[in-house]
Amino acid sequence: MATTDENLATAFAGESQANRKYLAFAKKAETDGFPQIAKLLRTTAEAETIHAMGHLKAMDGVGSTAENLQAAVDGETYEFTDMYPPMFEQAKAEGHKAARMFGFAMNAEKVHAKLYQMALDAVKGGKDLDESIQFYICPICGDIEIGQPTDPCPICRAPADKFRLYHGAK
Repeated sequence: MATTDENLATAFAGESQANRKYLAFAKKAETDGFPQIAKLLRTTAEAETIHAMGHLKAMDGVGSTAENLQAAVDGETYEFTDMYPPMFEQAKAEGHKAARMFGFAMNAEKVHAKLYQMALDAVKGGKDLDESIQFYICPICGDIEIGQPTDPCPICRAPADKFRLYHGAK
């Protein structure tokens, strides 16, 4: 029988995945001309976020900002060093379409780890990141750039004008 801690980890993962899945479903419903169904799916996705956050809190999964950033650096580093490389190689060997996104994610995670490390260094120095910093995200591969890009995406080669300014969500 699983422990409560194991159940919390499973529930957190399930609720987190449900959130992302329902948001993808909402985009499709919107594209298919069903705006109210899209609204229902987005609302349910937010409910799943409430569940996931409650589980994470019960797991004591949120520490100080420095601890959280270190966990983020560690997680992103694991993804680009250990998790994605074998997935990418296997998908490539199988000629599977997943190789494209595995490759994009693997390379974007390196950028994410570097940005988190920059933030961690600022926090360790008692500072926040400069408020003038603007983050732009590539909608194709998930690359993040500081400031509006002028060159194509270094990961997927998407044109610079495809990057979106991220305003943040609370």
